[in-house]
Amino acid sequence: MKNRCEILPLPNHQYQFLIDGVEKTRWHFDEVYPRPFFYPILGASGESLTRMGHPGAPNHDHHRSVWFAHNKVFGHNFWGDDTQTKVRQSQWIAIEEGDDSARLAVELDWLDGHDPTPLLKQTMIAEIKPNTKGNWTLELQSTFTPTSEELELQKTNFGFLAVRVSKQIAGYFGGGKLTNSERSETEKNIFGKAAKWMDYSGSQFSHALDREIDEGISYIDHPSNFGQPTRWHVREDGWMGASPCMDSDLMLKKASPTTLRYLLLIHGDSVNPETCDSLYQKFSMTEPMRIDRSRKSHTHASIIRKK
Repeated sequence: MKNRCEILPLPNHQYQFLIDGVEKTRWHFDEVYPRPFFYPILGASGESLTRMGHPGAPNHDHHRSVWFAHNKVFGHNFWGDDTQTKVRQSQWIAIEEGDDSARLAVELDWLDGHDPTPLLKQTMIAEIKPNTKGNWTLELQSTFTPTSEELELQKTNFGFLAVRVSKQIAGYFGGGKLTNSERSETEKNIFGKAAKWMDYSGSQFSHALDREIDEGISYIDHPSNFGQPTRWHVREDGWMGASPCMDSDLMLKKASPTTLRYLLLIHGDSVNPETCDSLYQKFSMTEPMRIDRSRKSHTHASIIRKK
């Protein structure tokens, strides 16, 4: 029986996420890249709401659509491409499909480029779900576990989850708009400020519809995340990222791993603050997903969430 939500492994180290047989995004983890990423992020226009790289700065090729990184991991730069650091997918753990959602769990190794033993391991669970009016969500839950007893992540604006929007949606290049949960707008009024969610919306030309269409991405924080109230690093040139380490260092501990949870809403039309507020409240009340390795079925592991 065919599931409404699917995850399809593809050649060249990719996983395709589909809803009703239509691709919504892909997870890329080929070792030709310094770190994995999601691309494209397809909205109602049929065009990607994100892009690879900066529209006007060739030294920003490390901006790959939607990706995980951190600028200061025990003194190592896992943000830029001009370092020896790498993030490598060491294994996939579970793939689950259904009518309500599809989930992928993978393990990622953060390598400093010198020692074959990773500095830390990231267990990422990605869940795609249909939303109302053809919209969809991508929940990204990551648990970070150092291989040593402790590992310091220094204070920085850069990390962990970054989003580079398309040129047409970017404020500077295409006339799009940044909005946060406090109803503030533009980089000038939002940069470094605390917020529950951030949105980047604008108008894109849809080749499929042969017209302009309004759409965007709402990026929702979870109140259990480190660094509350979360401050945001945003730019009119087209990117946004929650910055849990903007004000202080984060000490990762092997005995008590750190979990960060974020939700991306890919939506048609302009930003709807009331919808984002409601989604934040619902997301805040959900339990984290966890991996069950009891092997009670033919699968290696399963992904579950308490109701």
